[in-house]
Amino acid sequence: MTASRLRVGTASWTDPSLIQCKRFYPPGCTSAEGRLRYYAEKFPLVEVDSSYYALPSARNAHAWVERTPDDFAFNLKAFRLFTGHQTPAKALPRDVQQALAGHFATHRHLYYRDTPAEIRDLLWHRFENAVRPLREAGKLRALLFQFAPWVHRSAKAKDHIVECAHRLHGYHLAVEFRHRSWFEGDACAETLAFERAHDLTHVVVDEPQGFENSIPTVWAATSDKLAMLRLHGRNAGTWNIGGQAASERFNYDYSDAELADLAGPLKDMAASLGGETHAIFNNNYGDQGQRNASTLQALLAQG
Repeated sequence: MTASRLRVGTASWTDPSLIQCKRFYPPGCTSAEGRLRYYAEKFPLVEVDSSYYALPSARNAHAWVERTPDDFAFNLKAFRLFTGHQTPAKALPRDVQQALAGHFATHRHLYYRDTPAEIRDLLWHRFENAVRPLREAGKLRALLFQFAPWVHRSAKAKDHIVECAHRLHGYHLAVEFRHRSWFEGDACAETLAFERAHDLTHVVVDEPQGFENSIPTVWAATSDKLAMLRLHGRNAGTWNIGGQAASERFNYDYSDAELADLAGPLKDMAASLGGETHAIFNNNYGDQGQRNASTLQALLAQG
């Protein structure tokens, strides 16, 4: 398995807790450009998470292209409105906020179902325009759609996922669910078949179990283009805490033994398809993700 086909990286390279811990970036590496260049020396892949919180910009995408090697790869998380999450006014462009002033006068959040058609079209257009430089540079592998925990398995939800794929024709989508209904009993095989039918990458997850918003680890590749494992840690005590920084939820340091147990099925999944396989560490508390990613990278290199 070549390194270019099995990539390991982390979710974000600028998480505040990573920067504050001062254990990953060397002294003096304090600029946005310097941090990305340094990160790209250590890993061949990164997931952009800032695009979930607000629409990305083409300007930033161009900068990311320029600051990374030619063979570097990005995955980019879809904007929160598109994945069924509640979206505050501050997450939207100023002109959209103004156009929806009436809505926000009586509602704290906006949901996709309540968004006027013309605003939906505008936001999809701006999102695609912003990520296009990454695709044109050959560095974008997937747009990650991590659907909200209240997006249950249903015909309506499937129709929305298909709409997302149609809106972004020409891009590859990876889908991560956060409600267990998608993988309970016979639903598991049906969900995987749905993803295969639409050439969507099924996101394998490693995460705490036993919650409505946790799903089992299902090792399956549903697209020959890309397979993906996202590691959220196994800290059940923080999985559903509120009012904390996102990194607090994923405060977990994988042991070498746990990572070795994951390396085997990850290699097997990679061997089953012609495209790339990605492992993304989302346990982005301090430098845990970067340390764990380095360990897994070394384990995979052992052959």
